[in-house]
Amino acid sequence: MIFDTTKIRNDFPILADKVYGKPLVYFDNAATTQKPRCVVAKIEELYFHGNANIHRGVHYLSQKATEAHENARQTVANFIGAAASSEIIFTRGATEAINLVASSWGEKFCSAGDEIIVSAMEHHSNIVPWQMLCERKNLKLRVIPINHDGELLLDEYENLINEKTRLVALAHISNVLGTINPVKKIIEIAHKHNIPVLLDGAQAVPHIKVNVSELDVDFYVFSGHKIYAPTGIGVLYGKTNLLDQMPPYQGGGEMIQNVSFEKTTYNSLPFKFEAGTPDYVGSVALATALDYVQSIGLEGIATCETELMRYATKRILEIPEVTIFGTSAAKSAVLSFNVGKIHPYDIGVLLDHQGIAVRTGHHCAQPLMDFLKVPGTIRASFAFYNTFDEIDTFINALKKAVAMLL
Repeated sequence: MIFDTTKIRNDFPILADKVYGKPLVYFDNAATTQKPRCVVAKIEELYFHGNANIHRGVHYLSQKATEAHENARQTVANFIGAAASSEIIFTRGATEAINLVASSWGEKFCSAGDEIIVSAMEHHSNIVPWQMLCERKNLKLRVIPINHDGELLLDEYENLINEKTRLVALAHISNVLGTINPVKKIIEIAHKHNIPVLLDGAQAVPHIKVNVSELDVDFYVFSGHKIYAPTGIGVLYGKTNLLDQMPPYQGGGEMIQNVSFEKTTYNSLPFKFEAGTPDYVGSVALATALDYVQSIGLEGIATCETELMRYATKRILEIPEVTIFGTSAAKSAVLSFNVGKIHPYDIGVLLDHQGIAVRTGHHCAQPLMDFLKVPGTIRASFAFYNTFDEIDTFINALKKAVAMLL
């Protein structure tokens, strides 16, 4: 390890808990991460000493809360390299952010017969909103295939693009396979044809440095709860020229400029897309989490998690019946696997009773499971607060579970 894991773990009290009398080993970080003390303390501070509705109040607390919310927006912009804070739209998460683009951008720019390109490894959140748009507007969904290492077939991707293609939407990193997709190249190919690209960064932002300006991506989304922030807060980044052209997603609250019964005019960015009372506590807690990650360093985090993933991969191959899904050389800290013909759920239950938290099932990626020809997998996903000792505990527990079930 390149930093003091013991000190870091002290920032996450839940990691000292016990499950069924066993020390908790939390390997479900791809689903949601645990929260450091500073994030929870910030939430308490805001509710106890700074709570007020923002933007429209002239009193001290409202002004203070408004400033904190807009400072949080700037923190997010800086974290992902956005050109301006007005390109940051706060949402409830990556899912709502994708739905916002599908509804607003799709309404403005798509017509019957147009096509949207996704990939075979997508989370349902980056499939279903586009299917809904296709049904609404009579569009066609096209799918980039993958190989058995879990890598996109880029030649096939280029062949899918034609004069009807309106958008490419895909995961930066797969939540099942851990594959880090060659998004820079994918964006360059799309832009040669003047096609915008949306990246689902829910699994990328917590693990690797992301700079949306350097990528030249048109839309980028992520969820706070996967990067040590609370649930219910997320981000849509969009290029100003696209966001300016898109109609509002919802109506009411701060998204208006002027309202009469004859006509309503809409606010400027980013407020045009933030109807109702914003979750300013969530936005500030997200900024606190991003500052915490920055204090540790994303390069160090990436190195640590890669070491954990490689060690876990080496250890798990000690079990001859194991099949690993996702073997790309470019891979994040996700280990999806099955053991022989044992159902993933059965292993998950036995691991849970030994204090090991993993995820089992289709991981909201049923089309990918169909490609892999399995009903689901067991997924262990790592964060920088995990340890090699925890992996050893996990492997010993897994061996015990397999011995009981085979």
